[in-house]
Parts: sequence; structure tokens; C-alpha cells
Amino acid sequence: MNKQSHTKASPNRRLRGMIIKESLQIIRDPSSIAIAFIMPVVLLLLFGYGVSLDAKHVPVGLVIEQPDAVTASLAGSFAQSEYFAPRPFHSIQEAETALKERRIDGIIWLKNNFSEQLLNTKEPPIAVRVNGVDSNQANMTQGYIQGVWLTWLQHYAQSKGRSLQQAVQMEQRIWFNPALSSTLFLVPGLIAIIMTLIGSMLTSMVVAREWDRGTMEAILVTPLSSNEFLAGKLVPYFVLGMVSMLFTVALAIWLFDVPMLGSFWILLLSSSLFMLVSLAIGLLISIVSKNQFVAGQISLVVTFLPAYMLSGFIFDIHSMPAAIQLITHIVPARYFVAILQTLFLAGDIWPVLLANMGALLLMLFIFAVIVRKKSNNHLE
Repeated sequence: MNKQSHTKASPNRRLRGMIIKESLQIIRDPSSIAIAFIMPVVLLLLFGYGVSLDAKHVPVGLVIEQPDAVTASLAGSFAQSEYFAPRPFHSIQEAETALKERRIDGIIWLKNNFSEQLLNTKEPPIAVRVNGVDSNQANMTQGYIQGVWLTWLQHYAQSKGRSLQQAVQMEQRIWFNPALSSTLFLVPGLIAIIMTLIGSMLTSMVVAREWDRGTMEAILVTPLSSNEFLAGKLVPYFVLGMVSMLFTVALAIWLFDVPMLGSFWILLLSSSLFMLVSLAIGLLISIVSKNQFVAGQISLVVTFLPAYMLSGFIFDIHSMPAAIQLITHIVPARYFVAILQTLFLAGDIWPVLLANMGALLLMLFIFAVIVRKKSNNHLE
């Protein structure tokens, strides 16, 4: 920036004026307010109610070749389970046709002499067919069928005064999310996506907008230093992002009953770190691109899509190929999603929190240095 020695305005006054100017720009821009306050509501409703990774009320075909009291008892166990919506079929051929036509996702086949052979053979006369097009859904469906079957078989054996011989007796305990609710898993991570939208995508256009509108030349001849210019641009968006974060957290707790087991102050600190990293990335894109459309496209590819796909928000990072897992280490949202899921569902697990906050702090330092260097080349 061009510095005029004759100005009597103090640095604080110049910075305050720049912050006020940018704040008024945000207020006058409906898209910024929509992204900060309307978009969180839309995304929360969409992912909280409309998107579910749970396998519940799965339509399965139930084929009973020789109905009796025993088969009726097993069929009742499947009917009472929240995971299945059994549909009766008269023959296995009819059920297989329904499976091919995607009217059901699995088949439970109780063969002839089921009751007589139930406890007398090592392989009970029951067969299962599962639609494997969606492998994740198929694995969950198969596991739930096995769970209902073994539970019912255990009770049936006890009712007959016999012990069920199993090589291994497994006792399961599910930590942090006992109900296995995908909502409790998705909603905390959604906070990182919303903050990425505000921090990176909105900020990516703040400097480019000045070039597009032809106002940058007027700013360059003001007494503003480059530091004051950048701070004046960032402070309003930082405040906007943090207010949106608090708004989203309140909705997550009150609307979806997501537990908040960790410290609120750690959440505030980690959110501030992530917001600063997102702002730095967005500002870097804006300084380099000098065009709003180009800046928006770059921020979409560089920040939003990686945050959505590679942060662990939906897809488990450990299930990704090794090369993709390496790429996730340069995605800031990866560390913030881990922090959010830990704070909400597990509590203050310091090894997890400190490691991920340390990674965000390192990324903030790196991007701050790059932004400072680029701003000197492009703004002065």
C-alpha cells in the first residue's frame, strides 16, 4: 500500500474504518447473510433428517417353507426389530425375483424341517441372500440379520433347556454413540463444512471483488498499510464465522439432541483456529486470482470439496487408499472434524484434541506467512 506521511489518521482509526466498510459490505450482501445463517439451517435439516447412514426398516423377504410355532417366533423377532421390514413370500423363486427387481434388499429363507433340524445340526436350515450393490448397506444388513438370528437362537435353546454351543461368545460394547445414530456422527462434522463455506469461499472473493469493481486503485492510494487492509478484510468475516458457528452448535444441541460432552471453551478455541486457517486460505486465493468468478471456482475445488470428501465428515479416512489418506493431511477440515466429533461425542480427550489443534496451528502459521508474502507482491 502507498503510505502518505502527511496523514494524521492513527493506525487504529484507519483499521476501524476498514472494518466498518467491510462490515457494511457484508450487511448489504444478501448472499453472505444467507450463507452464514440460512445455509446452516438448510444443511442441518438436510443432513439431520434427510440423510441417514443407518440401516433401519430394511425391506427383506421372508420365505417359510413349513410354517409352525417355531418359524412364527423367529419371524416375529425380525418383525419386532427396528432394522427390518419383513415381507412374506410363498417361494424362494418369488423372493429372488423381488430381490432382482430391487423391491427388497435381502432374503431370509427358512427351509423344510426347520424346527426339527434347528438344534440337531451344526448348520441350521436357514439361508440368507443380501443385495450387494451397496456394499456398506449389505454388510450392515447381513450383520443385523446375524444378530437377530443368534439372539433368537439363544433364547430358543434356553427355552428347551439346552445350551447353545458357540466357539466364541462375543460381548459387544459400543462407546461414544451407543445408539449408532448417523445424525450424531454427521451433525458435528457439518459445523466444519459450514465454517469452510464462510471462511474460505466468502473470503476468497473479498480482495478479488475490489479488483473487479475497480475500487482497488482508490484503496491503494489511501494511507492504509497492507496489514491494515488485510486485517480490515478478515475481522468481519471472522466474527461472522464464529457467530454462525455458535448458531449451528445451538441448533445441533437443541434441535437434534447432539450431546456436548467436551469443554465449550476448547470448542471456541479450536473453532477460532480453524476459522483463521480458512480465512487465510480464502484470502490467499483472493489475492492471487484477482477475479471473483475464478476465486469462487478455485475455493470450491481447493477448500469445500476436500472438506466434504476427505475430512472424515462422511467417509472414514482409514478406509481410503493409502495415497488418499496422505492427501487428507493437507486438508484443514480433517483436523477440525476430528476435534468436533471428539468434543461432542467423547469429551475432552486431550491426546486427540492437542494433536489436531497443533496441526491447525502449524497450518495457520504456514498460510499466514504465504499470505503476507503474496500480499506484499500484489498490494504494495
